[in-house]
Amino acid sequence: MDILHLIDRLEELVGEARRLPIGAGVVLDRRRLLDLVDQMRAAVPNEVKEAARILEQREELIARAEEEVALKLARCDEEVARRLDEQNLVQEAQAKAAMILQEAEARADRIIRDAQAQAQSRLAEADKLANEQMDEADRYALEMLRRLESQLTAFLANVRSGVESLTERQPVET
Repeated sequence: MDILHLIDRLEELVGEARRLPIGAGVVLDRRRLLDLVDQMRAAVPNEVKEAARILEQREELIARAEEEVALKLARCDEEVARRLDEQNLVQEAQAKAAMILQEAEARADRIIRDAQAQAQSRLAEADKLANEQMDEADRYALEMLRRLESQLTAFLANVRSGVESLTERQPVET
């Protein structure tokens, strides 16, 4: 039987029913109504039953898909958080490395300046010491030269005295 025909029969059954004196209620024959409902149930096409079953499966699939999406989103959130933590660690490590490098460069500059100042101080000290030694050497040389001059003067005086004495002893040639 056609479902639309059964719906028409249900409508006729309600139309033929006796009205209650108060309100909009009607009195129906229970057996006829239940028989019509059974016929309607039997007349529902398998496609409608299949559609109901498919809708039910669809709801289950949607629920499972939503669970999977929620799980995947949670995993993605965890991965994003982990990567952000890693990125923060990398940035912190890079900042710390830059700071260490800057401190090392500053320390190296201080060491170089200290070494240059120390070298200049030692060079000045060496120059002073060399000048003092040169002055002392000059004084010593001057003293030695004066002694030598004195000795040479004495020696020259002896040589002149010897020449004069020899000159006086020789007969004069005419």
